[in-house]
Amino acid sequence: MSIQRYSVNQHPIQTLLTWINSGEIAIPEIQRPFVWSATKVRDLIDSLYAGYPIGYLIAWRNPSAKLKDGTKSDGKRILIDGQQRVTALMAALLGYWVVNKDYKRVKIKIAFHPKDRKFEVSNPAIERDRTWIADISKILSPEVKVLQLVGEYCQKNEEDDQDSIYNSIELLRGIVNNHIGLIELNSDLDIETVTEIFIRINSQGVVLSQADFAMSKIAANEGYGGNRLRKCIAYFCHLAVAPEFYQQLADLDKEFAATEYFQKMAWLKMRMMISMIHPTQICYELHLHQNLKEDVCRIWLHCCQVETLKQEIMKK
Repeated sequence: MSIQRYSVNQHPIQTLLTWINSGEIAIPEIQRPFVWSATKVRDLIDSLYAGYPIGYLIAWRNPSAKLKDGTKSDGKRILIDGQQRVTALMAALLGYWVVNKDYKRVKIKIAFHPKDRKFEVSNPAIERDRTWIADISKILSPEVKVLQLVGEYCQKNEEDDQDSIYNSIELLRGIVNNHIGLIELNSDLDIETVTEIFIRINSQGVVLSQADFAMSKIAANEGYGGNRLRKCIAYFCHLAVAPEFYQQLADLDKEFAATEYFQKMAWLKMRMMISMIHPTQICYELHLHQNLKEDVCRIWLHCCQVETLKQEIMKK
């Protein structure tokens, strides 16, 4: 008798990107923010261009799961593992802006050298170099006219063979047809089990801290408004060390900015003004807040343990 609780299928990258754009695949609340460096995004694109595998994605279909905007998934596939890779693909191939771990909107541009068939993170020097195409999302755009693109490139680089340049660009455009494995968890799994799977999988890569564990558990708890509480903890901890991002956070998440939680954090933005007057004091306070998220989440876990113990005593 099989106890396997998932199925495995292969899909073209283009199909997965289409599903994400249409909302068929959504990012759940238990995921972490985009933390990859631009060089890691470059390496991912290079692996695809070389025809290398880039690992499996894991998704779960369950209509009661909560998404990042606080809504229900409504029968969609929700991404449990692979957010960093998918976000990297959307940023590099489709030109999407991403919000990094510092809550800044950034654009990651990957450049391509058609003659040498190599990739680099785009920078001002590359943008001025006629042998580079500074942003591969322009090559992958549905509106691009490939022959015109190749012709314009070869006019600037007359020593290059036009057929060779064309083949290099077509090979790049073809990476969206590469297949990637998608593991789908059974729809009858509950949110606690899926959260546990997420933690176990990710603990094999980047080590999850106690705060990461607690934040995943908090987000999964719908009974106590886990979605809003997780944001409250994350935003408070970030503002405690970077008060200058108050307005940026307000613009980024207007729904949460309208809540009482965020309004009560307004005093944190005054820390930036205070630091101009008392720099020594503010540096000391910032040092104390470096492990704030760990402390907050450790307290939350302790409270959960106490509450569980109380329930067990009452049952007896």
